[in-house]
This record gives sequence, C-alpha cells and structure tokens, in this order.
Amino acid sequence: MGSMTISDIKDKLDNVPISYLQNELDQLKIDERLGVKKLIKRYEKKILDYEKEVDRLIQMRFYENKYPNKEYICGVDEVGRGPLSGPVVSAAVILPKDVNILYINDSKKLSEKKREELYDIIMEKAIAVSVGIVNVDVIDDINILNATYESMISAINKLEVKPDIVLVDAVTIPRINIPQEAIIKGDAKSISIAAASIIAKVYRDRLMKDYDELFPHYKFAKNKGYGTKEHIEALGKYGPCPIHRKTFIKSLI
Repeated sequence: MGSMTISDIKDKLDNVPISYLQNELDQLKIDERLGVKKLIKRYEKKILDYEKEVDRLIQMRFYENKYPNKEYICGVDEVGRGPLSGPVVSAAVILPKDVNILYINDSKKLSEKKREELYDIIMEKAIAVSVGIVNVDVIDDINILNATYESMISAINKLEVKPDIVLVDAVTIPRINIPQEAIIKGDAKSISIAAASIIAKVYRDRLMKDYDELFPHYKFAKNKGYGTKEHIEALGKYGPCPIHRKTFIKSLI
C-alpha cells in the first residue's frame, strides 16, 4: 500500500471486514509514514473495541444459556411507568439462540439513533415480536403497577409463538401459565430483555411523537410525557389533555 495516499488507505480499511482487519494492519506496519502509523493505532482500537463487544454479548447470553433445552426464550420489558402522560408499553421478543446483534443493550444506555437502528435489526432477526399497550384510563383505574402487568401479559399473549420460558426485567408477571425468571436490571444482563426494552422504547417514543402533533403545547416529542420543567409549566398554563394520567398530575393542577 506504499503508493496509496493516507486517505485511500483509510477508505480501504473502512471496507475491510473486522475479522480481516488485523491482517491488513500488519501489512501496513512497514509503512513509515506518520499518518499510516496513526491509522494503525486507530483501527487496532477498533478491533479491541469489537472484541470487547463480542465478550459483552457472550455475557448477555448468560441467562438464555441457563435453559439449553428451551427452544423459545422470551424477553419482556416495559417502558413508561414514570411519565405524567401517555400509555405504558411492554414488548415481548423471542430471538434465535444463535443471533448476533452487536451493541444491543438496555435501551436507556443507547442513543435514539442507535435504538432506531437496533429496532429494525431486531424486527428483522427475531422469531417473534409483539407489543402490549395499556392506555391512561386503565392506568388511572388500576394503578401503574397493575397496568404494567396487563401490558406485559398482553404482549406475551399476542406472540405468534408460545414461549417456553419468559425472562422479565425485575418483576414477576401474574396470571401467565409459562415458567418465568425475574432478573434485576435484566435489560442490561439478558439479550432477550434488552431486545424487548429497545422495541418497547422505540414503539412508545413513536407514539408520543404522534401525540405531539395532536397536543403540541406539551412537547411530547421531546419529553415523551415525562415531567420536565417545560411539560409541567405547559400543564399549569393549558391544563391536562386527554392522554394525561389524572392520578399522576392531581398534585400539579
């Protein structure tokens, strides 16, 4: 590559599959140009970061690997327990056992752009995905915890494939006749629960963006219904809209 410019070398490295990248870097080490040496360091870090991510994903399969005889392992998680407005949304996801989705993680640890990217990948690769939604009237009627359970049950029941076991973030879901395991901080420990957290988060965020067009005063596209200063000020000025949770805002109006 000695006759290539630094820019050309970078373009070539950008298109080399990660598994072959080290071989390319080894060939470059005879090049004495400072720019090439900097590229080597940059791409060696890329390889190291990739290897760390692969190791992290191995750890994310710990709970799934506990059940080698279970074919359909379902992750369940919810989004929207804390906001002042909007529904609570749960997702149920069954992934293939050999699935490889880099950077999948607890949705709260990901940028919006990365969540959107992973949402599409999960939808493409999953064996089954479903979403359960419980709206504000039910939340006000039965309280947010029971509404969360209902959204989880709905998501599980709508799956096209019946799970052999359910892995769920933090809680034990009542009234399901399927073995389950509650995992504290499961969305950061289980690839199945992490997938569910991403599906639920992206789905609910999209709903709140739609609600923002109907009720623009409250900036739902920005705050997703959570009690930001701007949201609370709008609530005081304009009063509640139909998607506000009356039991959550009674002390604010």
